[in-house]
Amino acid sequence: MFVNSSQQLAEKKLLLLYIFDKFDMPITHSQTTDFILKNDLMNYFMLQQFLAELKDAEFITEEAKDNLQYFSITEKGKNTLKYFADRIPQSSINRINGILGTAKEELKKSSEIKADYIKKNDTEYLVTLKVIENQQQIFSMELNVSSNKQAKLICDNWRKKAQNTYGKIINLLIN
Repeated sequence: MFVNSSQQLAEKKLLLLYIFDKFDMPITHSQTTDFILKNDLMNYFMLQQFLAELKDAEFITEEAKDNLQYFSITEKGKNTLKYFADRIPQSSINRINGILGTAKEELKKSSEIKADYIKKNDTEYLVTLKVIENQQQIFSMELNVSSNKQAKLICDNWRKKAQNTYGKIINLLIN
C-alpha cells in the first residue's frame, strides 16, 4: 500500500479520477473514504492528500449540499483521465470495475434518502426528511423537535429505516 515512486503516485491519482468517472454521480467525502478504505486501495492519509491535490488542480470539485461535501470529476479531470488512462494498471481497472457495480447501487439508494436539520432557536430544531425516486421528490416531512440529540437521532434513523418507515406512513394514511 506504500507508494514509492512518482509513477505510483500518479497511478493512484488517476485511479481516483477513474473511480469518480465511473461512479458518474457526486459522492460524499465519507462515501469516497469508505469505498477506498474498504477495498484497500490506499491508506487514509494518502487519500486525503490526493483528494486535496486533485481538487487544487481542478480535476475534481467539492460541493456542499445537505450539510455534506460531495466530490465529482470535472471536465478537466475527464480529459486528463482520457489522455492518461493507459497508465492505470489493467489489474487495478478490472478490480475497480468488479467492485463498482455493487457500490454504485448502494450509493444510489443512499442518495435517494435525505435527512437534515437546522437549529431554529435554543429550544427548537427543524428536521426535514425526504425520499427521492428518479430525481423526483415523492415524500417530504418536517418535524419540530426540542433538542439537537433528537434531531440527530431522527436523521440517523431515517437514513437507516426510510424505506420501511415511508411504507408504514403510506399504509397508515391509506388504511
